[in-house]
Amino acid sequence: MIPGVMSAVHVRPNALKMPPSYAIASVDHALKLAIVLQLEGSLTVTAAAERLGVARSTAHRLLQMLVYRDFAVQDDDRVYRAGPVLGPAAHPPSRTAELRAAALPHLQRLSAALDESVNVSILSGDTTRFIASVECQRVLGVTTREGMVFPLHRTTTGMLRLASLSDPDLLEYVERHADTRRSGRRALLRDVAQVRRAGFALNVERSEKGLVAIGVPVSWVGSGLVTGLSVSLPLVRYDERQLDRYVALLRAASAALSRDLRGHAAHATSF
Repeated sequence: MIPGVMSAVHVRPNALKMPPSYAIASVDHALKLAIVLQLEGSLTVTAAAERLGVARSTAHRLLQMLVYRDFAVQDDDRVYRAGPVLGPAAHPPSRTAELRAAALPHLQRLSAALDESVNVSILSGDTTRFIASVECQRVLGVTTREGMVFPLHRTTTGMLRLASLSDPDLLEYVERHADTRRSGRRALLRDVAQVRRAGFALNVERSEKGLVAIGVPVSWVGSGLVTGLSVSLPLVRYDERQLDRYVALLRAASAALSRDLRGHAAHATSF
C-alpha cells in the first residue's frame, strides 16, 4: 500500500465522469450540501443558500431533508453538522474550510486572468476530492468540480502525488488502479514520468472526455492536506503554445495561496 494513502474508498478506476442527460437540481443541491458538511463540518441556512445560490427557504428544506435521512444533524444553535450516515471526515473539517476560504480569492483572480474554470483539490484516501471551484463566464466552459471525487490517476493533484512516490509504490498503485490493459499501465507510467520532469501535471481527458486540466501543487506544511491548484478547459480550446503561460499563472497563484495559508497558521499560533 502507498504510505499515507488508504484503500478504503473504492472508485471505478477507468470510469469517466459523464453528467446525466436529465439532471435533477434539487438532488444535486442536496448532495453538494452533504459533501460540504462532511468536509467542512458545519453550515448555517444562510451559508448553505449562498453556496448553492438559492433562497434561504430552499436551503432550509434541503437541510431538513438531510436531517431526516441522517446525513445531517441540527444543533441547539441551529447550525447543521455532518450526521451519522456521513461518518467522520477524512480530514479535519476546520483545515478544509480554512483552505477553501483562503483559496477562493485566488481562484477568482486566476479564473479572471485565464478566462477558464479553476479548482482547488485535496487527497482523500486514494482519491482526489475537489473542495472549491470558480467557473469561467464563457458559454463553452467547464462546470464546477466542487465535491467531485476521482481516483488519483484521473486528476492533476493525484498525478502530482503519484509522481512523488517511490518507484515500488508507484508500480503497486499502477497494478491496483490503472487500466487493466498493458497499454494503459504504460501510458500512466509515461505521464507520471513527465510530471516528475516538468513539476506540473497535464491531464488530457483522464477525468472527462473532451476536458483538459493543468495543475500545480500547493505547499501547506504541517496541515496534513496534500493540495493542488488546477485550471480546467475544453479540449477544443486548449492551445499547447499557451501551456507555459497557464503554468506560470498557476504557480504564481499557488505561491500566493501558500503565503496566505502560512500567514493564517502564524496568526492562529499567536493567540
